[in-house]
This record gives sequence, C-alpha cells and structure tokens, in this order.
Amino acid sequence: MYKHILISTDGSELAQKGVDHGLSLAKSLGAKVTIVTVTEPFPFSATAAGAGWVPGPDDIASYQEGQKEFADRTLAKVKEAAQVLGVEAATVHVADARPAEAILDVAKTEACSLIVMASHGRRGLGRLLLGSQTSEVLAHSSVPVLVVRA
Repeated sequence: MYKHILISTDGSELAQKGVDHGLSLAKSLGAKVTIVTVTEPFPFSATAAGAGWVPGPDDIASYQEGQKEFADRTLAKVKEAAQVLGVEAATVHVADARPAEAILDVAKTEACSLIVMASHGRRGLGRLLLGSQTSEVLAHSSVPVLVVRA
C-alpha cells in the first residue's frame, strides 16, 4: 500500500515521535523513506529595519551555515535510526522555505505515497496564534497524511 513514506522532522522531541512512528511503519511495510527537514529564511522584521538595523551578508551567511549544520545533524540522526531498523532512507534538507510548502513539494517530487508528521493537536486560540504546518499539509496534500499526536 505505502511504498515510499515521507517523514518530516524539525529535530524536536515532538517531531521525534512522528519519526519513530514513521520508521516503524516503514519497517513493517517494507517501505523506503525520505526524511525531510526544512529551515526557514533569515528572520527579519520590519521593526528592526525601522530601527535602522539591516542584516548584512555576513549575518545571513552565518545564519544559513548554522541552519545547515543543524539540519545535517538532525537528518544524520534519523538516517542512522533508519539504518538500525533496516529501512532504506534518503534525506532532504530544504533551506529558506516555509515548512508546509516544502513538505508538500518534496512529497510530490519524490513520489511519496504517505506523509508522516507529528502535531501537538492544539485547538482554538493556541492553534490560531501558533499556526499549524500540519493543518496546512493536511489541507493541501494530494497523498494521505498520518498525523502522530503527542
């Protein structure tokens, strides 16, 4: 049924629950996985610009380097866990992107048959204020999405 599972992670404890579930599912189904992590663009606000601060090329390069190092560590950890389980795994780091859009793009590009991701399951004002990448993926995915609630 599911031959290629996309597992998203941001390296958090919450995301790890989705990773663990996705890897276990892949193992039981004999599916391969693609593990994706997304790093967002340099956080720059209009308020900072209004106060006269504009990030320079070194600021942005340093931020991007730190994001890449974090993504590489995160993906290596998950890939190692997949290898221990005997699950074929590829990794993808999407830089400077919105997570939900990047997850959907990778799922399409890699022809994944299922997306696995974790969610707090927030409702009401908490969800409104924090936004929900999971809700956005659910709303726009053309493949099934398995949400692991934590």
